[in-house]
Amino acid sequence: MGILGTVRQRCSRAFAWGGSLSFAVSLGLTLSWGSVVRAASPDTAPPEVTNILRQIETAANSRSLEAVMDYYSPDFTNSDNLNRSDFSEALSQLWERYPQLDYRTELQEWETRDGGLITETVTYITGVRKNGGQGIKLEATVRSRQLIENNKIVRQEILSERSQLSVGNNPPEVRVNLPERVRPGERYNFDAIVTEPLGEDLLLGAALEEKIEGERYLEPGAFDLELLQAGGLFKVGRAPEEEDNHWVSAILIRGDGMTVITQRLQVGEQSSVLGSGR
Repeated sequence: MGILGTVRQRCSRAFAWGGSLSFAVSLGLTLSWGSVVRAASPDTAPPEVTNILRQIETAANSRSLEAVMDYYSPDFTNSDNLNRSDFSEALSQLWERYPQLDYRTELQEWETRDGGLITETVTYITGVRKNGGQGIKLEATVRSRQLIENNKIVRQEILSERSQLSVGNNPPEVRVNLPERVRPGERYNFDAIVTEPLGEDLLLGAALEEKIEGERYLEPGAFDLELLQAGGLFKVGRAPEEEDNHWVSAILIRGDGMTVITQRLQVGEQSSVLGSGR
């Protein structure tokens, strides 16, 4: 079970910090857009902005921590109550664990507001590493929005996120059903379904819900595994009474592989750390 504990830590936290990096690779958008007053499509981005995006993405993929952090304001905060120091420390640890992560960011839309720039991006993160001779594949997708002022990221929010770790020679193929947002106290379904025949394989699994907060980025909770009688996990959860963000995770293990999936669940009405205006 030692590998299981290690893999669980890699999953959610690698994803969360990779998501924060998505804001760094969209910084070039602050240039030459003073006349824009409402959200615009990425097709309208001028060539110089595209070039800067490529340069920042290159810095991220080469794991230049100093270059990445140069684009974050000293007063940086995000929707998970992380500051600049938190982000820098965890990003450094992530790159030590995953020395070959690849980042690709797509601009979705942008707008100017009060002299600053708001961008919405989707970042795709992939990586492979070895642990005890076993291959571990990480895939993550993060959708985010950020406020940029004076070429620095000041505030940002994660709109949605999903990460998947695949371990072993034949990890289960899994489909997850989970709403992105629920009301406080609302019941919700969380299904993690194996989409291929299991044959004679036994299937172990567990689900875990965690509040998103500082200490959980690097020290997540543990799974309590159970023998599953069906081809997946089928859980009914109840959202907490307070508005907040949570990670909901599933782990599914068979004889020659394991899959761990984590998705963000937002509890409460949609709000923005970027203030009004959208």
